[in-house]
Amino acid sequence: MRSAGEQPSRSSHELAGAAWVGPVTACVGAALSAYLASSVGFPAAFVAAAALAGSLGAFLTQLWARQPTLALEPLERRRPGLGASAAGSGENRARLLSVVADSVPDAVVLFSEGGTIQYCNPVARELFFEGQMPEGQNFIRLVSGATAPLREALLGETDRFFSVDVDGRNESYHLSRRSFTVEGEPLTLLVVKYMTREIRRREVEMLKRVVRVISHEVNNSLAPISSLMHSARKLASLIGHADKFQRVFDTVDERASHLHSFLEGYAALARLPRPRRTEASWAPLLAQVSTLYPDVTLPEPPALPGWFDAAQVEQVLINLIKNAREAGSPAADIALEVRTDPSLATEIDVLDRGPGFSAEAMQNAVLPLYTTKPGGSGMGLALCREVAEAHGGSLDVSNRSGGGACIRVRLAGRSPRPASDLTRSRLTLTGG
Repeated sequence: MRSAGEQPSRSSHELAGAAWVGPVTACVGAALSAYLASSVGFPAAFVAAAALAGSLGAFLTQLWARQPTLALEPLERRRPGLGASAAGSGENRARLLSVVADSVPDAVVLFSEGGTIQYCNPVARELFFEGQMPEGQNFIRLVSGATAPLREALLGETDRFFSVDVDGRNESYHLSRRSFTVEGEPLTLLVVKYMTREIRRREVEMLKRVVRVISHEVNNSLAPISSLMHSARKLASLIGHADKFQRVFDTVDERASHLHSFLEGYAALARLPRPRRTEASWAPLLAQVSTLYPDVTLPEPPALPGWFDAAQVEQVLINLIKNAREAGSPAADIALEVRTDPSLATEIDVLDRGPGFSAEAMQNAVLPLYTTKPGGSGMGLALCREVAEAHGGSLDVSNRSGGGACIRVRLAGRSPRPASDLTRSRLTLTGG
């Protein structure tokens, strides 16, 4: 029997069961987040909350493993009857829990009431601390030197969306903040989720739905207009008034044709199929581009192939070269550069010597409907970005030294390395 002052000890089964609470919560939260974002269409804040559940579960797992009174390894010393196999199992479980804790796709930072950083996952190290281990530093002091939007978000008291300019791009994030107490010590957990790509995806999906509806309705009207115009021309010829109405007929035909072409640019985005990625040689693709644009400077085909849908990538190159010409760059100053790596990932630069991008255009160039060209549809770069992101890559715009623009397209390889978008959008708090 236990004495009155003796505290009940936890059994190995209780500890083992509790140790799995974190991984299960993390997996459920991450899976729920991915499902809600891609399939169901719940609001982004709800999705972020699901991601927070996964992140919090991962953190609790790591915290459990670190507690000297609760970790599985000290259990061997309290229970001498445990054999070598049980000890090995405990080590394996600890390693597994560590992997789970460090695999959360969002940035996770835990700090004390005074600001001392207690835990920081790899994504947060890349996002905020240039890959350094920040444990022991004062998070509040580091944040105090950040830009106003970032400082207000990180030190605020509530969950929020915020936007920050990063390397000339406007990037959006969602921050979840939770406070709790562990063994009498107040702690704060921050989870930062990259939202730019998700926001753009939802915008494009909404645009696609609108385009489908508008195209359907307009085409239903254009078809009878074209038929009636054909009949009107024949009737005018029969009664001898064809010359009198020729200008009217031509104007109606021209405007109907223009409207049809205008809608086709948007319909192309709505109809864009998923890429059929295969190992693709660069030689035939570059030869086709050379045939269409003989004055453009093209590189020698890379020795390594790429891993992409050749038809879609060819259309991207055609669109980008066409944009460069329409921006006013001499054809001889337009150049294409291609780089591949052993994973078959590809990086493509389309360079020109046109006027480059203004500050406003730099922010909005890849948004659907935005254009600075008279008569432009604003769909060229948006379509190219959709293709790049469907290939697991990205499209970025920048200005060149000496004038002109650079459009960089990245396409993922056969076995892309798992990396968070957060690492492309660093919000560095160190070295300020």
